[in-house]
Amino acid sequence: MTTPEMPCARPLRLDTTEPDFATRFAERLHWSAETDAEIEARVAQILADVRARGDAAVLEYTRRFDGVEAASVAELEIGPQALRAAFEAIPAAQRDALQQAAARIRRYHEAQLDACGRSWQYRDTDGTLLGQKVTPLDRVGLYVPGGKAAYPSSVLMNAIPAHVAGVPEIVMVVPTPRGERNPLVLAAAHVAGVHRAFAIGGAQAVAALAYGTATVPKVDKITGPGNAYVASAKKHVFGTVGIDMIAGPSEILVLADGTTPPDWVAMDLFSQAEHDELAQSILLCPDAAYLDAVQAAIDRLLPTMPRAAIIARSLNGRGALIRTRSMAEACELSNRIAPEHLEIASAEPQRWEPLLRHAGAIFLGAYTSESLGDYCAGPNHVLPTSGTARFSSPLGVYDFQKRSSLIAVSADGAQTLGRIASVLAHGEGLTAHARAAELRLHGAGHPDAAVSGGQRAGGAEGAQ
Repeated sequence: MTTPEMPCARPLRLDTTEPDFATRFAERLHWSAETDAEIEARVAQILADVRARGDAAVLEYTRRFDGVEAASVAELEIGPQALRAAFEAIPAAQRDALQQAAARIRRYHEAQLDACGRSWQYRDTDGTLLGQKVTPLDRVGLYVPGGKAAYPSSVLMNAIPAHVAGVPEIVMVVPTPRGERNPLVLAAAHVAGVHRAFAIGGAQAVAALAYGTATVPKVDKITGPGNAYVASAKKHVFGTVGIDMIAGPSEILVLADGTTPPDWVAMDLFSQAEHDELAQSILLCPDAAYLDAVQAAIDRLLPTMPRAAIIARSLNGRGALIRTRSMAEACELSNRIAPEHLEIASAEPQRWEPLLRHAGAIFLGAYTSESLGDYCAGPNHVLPTSGTARFSSPLGVYDFQKRSSLIAVSADGAQTLGRIASVLAHGEGLTAHARAAELRLHGAGHPDAAVSGGQRAGGAEGAQ
């Protein structure tokens, strides 16, 4: 008999050969990104209030929602000395783990900078210079959750690529319910090089970062995960500032050929299910007996999990064990799902990886658990969810940079480009555009051209 102390997890069993598979599969994948109307209205009110009253509104909502009393927002700032003190106070094993993870994350994002994050330029044969100037954002805001759980790894994953990109000021906000400050989060902020930190959270923190207050500086972009109120607030302020993404519930999809120990795969499914009840864990495998073995491992291991109740609700509500006709078909289904995390639990992961087009992060081989990517492998763990991996990418150095085109047209280049531009501008009916190009043609207003006063230049005729 199942009791609240002994939760039972039965992910939906599907088979791609069943006639109603497509319908049942789509129902299991469905998740609405629409925010509750009541949340939307409340968030809009909070944003407007912070925009109008600044620090006073931030203090009021911090008292109301976090139970933290302060005379000023300045009292809620966590200075660099406090961040360093937190780092020095945590156990040595945690200090070492933070530093090793930070070093790996930094090394990966430095490689990313070398690959795609630097300025470049070239010259045409006529001397025209063309290129791209890459510059960092001036100031970014990092939202770190601080409610049900603390996420020092999110501090590292957001702040380090911003540092690598060259952002000169990183501002962190983190809620501290009842005034409890998580030392590991503060230590991570010290290791990652956060410049300023405030003990505020929720929609009011997003508003403070987006609009600025007397104490909290206005930023150019806000990154980092949060609850439904934070997600709604980020959506509302987009346009005033940039945002990274609107993240949905966490997801893992495992493609298995039956060679990985079932316990390993069961625990990998748990690793996402334990986030919250809406998280999604799916296993695709051609071997029905292997799916049975994974279900048996789920039954045996679930009672050992501290968050067993959450895992069970997640697996029962959104989880699935799906038998496919082949690994190739599993790859095809994976592309339809476009998961946040994709594990290839196979003896030949490189055989299947080329077939996979859409995923936030791909974990190759039985030893590559998704949790290693969450903490310390190096690539970023801020990933697109809810199928948005079809058109979105992981958080990276490029999210903290902007690009400006460089164009320096030579006198000779203007003769070729001017004629092209003139034809196209006249075709669009934009005469001033055409004339601006024509005036730079030799004999049509060129500084070195001897054009008699009052005589109309003949560049336009030559361009037509």
